[in-house]
Amino acid sequence: MNSELNVVLEPGIAQKLQFAIRRNNGTYADVEWLSTGENFHLVSLLARGGVTVSEPAKRWREQDGVIYFTLPATDGTTGSQWIDRLKKKGFRLSKWAKDILNSKDFKPTTGVVNEIAVLKGTLFKNNGRITKNIRAMDDKRKFATPNAEIACMIREMFTDEEIKDMGLVWIVAMHEPIKDSNGGPNLLSADRAEDGRWLRTPCLSTIDEWRRERGLAFVVLAS
Repeated sequence: MNSELNVVLEPGIAQKLQFAIRRNNGTYADVEWLSTGENFHLVSLLARGGVTVSEPAKRWREQDGVIYFTLPATDGTTGSQWIDRLKKKGFRLSKWAKDILNSKDFKPTTGVVNEIAVLKGTLFKNNGRITKNIRAMDDKRKFATPNAEIACMIREMFTDEEIKDMGLVWIVAMHEPIKDSNGGPNLLSADRAEDGRWLRTPCLSTIDEWRRERGLAFVVLAS
């Protein structure tokens, strides 16, 4: 087979390309991007060693089982606006999450920059991973109860791949619980799942007993 492709891709090559696209969750938009001469040239240079690619710096750090990162300044986005904003970006929201966002108790702020600390569930023993013990960490580590809006900001900021890299499946904002339409107090959670990127709430029956894969998000108090 000639190493230079002329007009038509041979079936075997086309199939390999198709499999590669599927393995990496490629879209038609990715194919269109690759199909331009300039972009394909860049990929060719990479394959032949003409350019190098470095991993982007992480937007978070981990220390002693706690994930730290800084969120952008809050911009006053209301709960209903968050619903529209996240949906437009392809995120999914559960009914209960929408209940909280539409509640009068969801009160956004403006111009607040929060440093966030996410306690990994692995910090606690299985029988000690309960809300009372977790909230008791506030005073010990100088953490504060966050505003519920940080859950939306975390969901918007991080990809599912980044959350997975943190060793987590859910990041729950430990804000003051807000009642949903069933009258139960609930929290907002940024979740990664096979069926999409979610903003939802923990199951009410397990809200006081957390799993290892959950991260519990607080605000770091200024020293």
